[in-house]
Amino acid sequence: VSPVNVVEEQFRGTTASPVMDALYSNGIWLAELLQRVPCLEDFWLWVTFLGDPKCVFIIYFPVAYFLDWKVGVKVLWSGLISEWLNLVSKWLLFGQRPFWWVLESGYSSNGEVSLHQFPASCETGPGSPSGHCMITGAALWPLVTALSAWSSKHSKSRMIKAVPFALYLLLLLAVGLSRIFILAHFPHQVLGGIVVGIALGWLLESRAPLDRELSFYLQASLFLLLSSQTTYWTLIALGVDLNWSLSLATKWCADPKWIRIDTRPFASLNRDVATALGLGLALHSSYYNHLKWEKLSRSQRVWCAGLATLVLKVLSDAVQPEHTALWYGVTFVKYATFPWVVIALLPRLVHSVASRKIMAHPT
Repeated sequence: VSPVNVVEEQFRGTTASPVMDALYSNGIWLAELLQRVPCLEDFWLWVTFLGDPKCVFIIYFPVAYFLDWKVGVKVLWSGLISEWLNLVSKWLLFGQRPFWWVLESGYSSNGEVSLHQFPASCETGPGSPSGHCMITGAALWPLVTALSAWSSKHSKSRMIKAVPFALYLLLLLAVGLSRIFILAHFPHQVLGGIVVGIALGWLLESRAPLDRELSFYLQASLFLLLSSQTTYWTLIALGVDLNWSLSLATKWCADPKWIRIDTRPFASLNRDVATALGLGLALHSSYYNHLKWEKLSRSQRVWCAGLATLVLKVLSDAVQPEHTALWYGVTFVKYATFPWVVIALLPRLVHSVASRKIMAHPT
């Protein structure tokens, strides 16, 4: 057996490891404890939706952008970089998921285990670290620091200034518990995701490309793609089976319909590469260059934020081809377009409508 395979098996938990067994067993105990309160099921499912990395692109980015365009770009950039890092980390760290480990390991045969899966349980990638916690934590950090700074301008109270950070930590904790509840992650994976997410948010906030040439975004998009592909094929060449998690998810998912293509590792990479490219195209579009000299009113920004979240959600859910290659192509076009919709198209439309109303009803 090669050293690479030994390390792989140890990380995956397919060989005996008292430490990992203890972590996994305690995680199953906590999941059972959470599922014993069925009245909170809808709450946990709603919270796990709020932590979905897709929400960074279709909800948090447009909301933050129309509060402050710089904050919005920071949220989007932190989200896509942290998602790319999460993908690579999962390839290197492996990590079981509770919904399959409890069955594959034979743990459930040692005694009565009362657990049930949900449609959101059956993710196909490795489990460590939690992407929901890591990506949401990194992406929301710029928004939280901006809200804290705004609060400090209107109040000298340290408690008021700390409120955004307290809500931020509570949200991450709730997202982590929701992931344990639906059997998507173990507690140590959640904790790791939260810690790394906060650290990344702090590191990336000051490094967002707010005023860069189009070539920078093209190079960034290409770097995300090539670096991931290089890592993937290097691990394959070393004998690491990167499809192991997909096999286990398919084997132990309670309903085959719950196995979704958008949970596969390359689905997130596709989203990140497209968004990095789309952000550059949007910031250098003629619509955006025209709007830079026009300041939207507060009501116009509210309308833009509401319309943007609605339009992006509809576009995200629309057109889901069953053919894998076609799905990746359509999804790439969607996410490459989303930044332009938020940054250029909707502000231009809202501003045009408002201008026509002023011209039609001059004061």
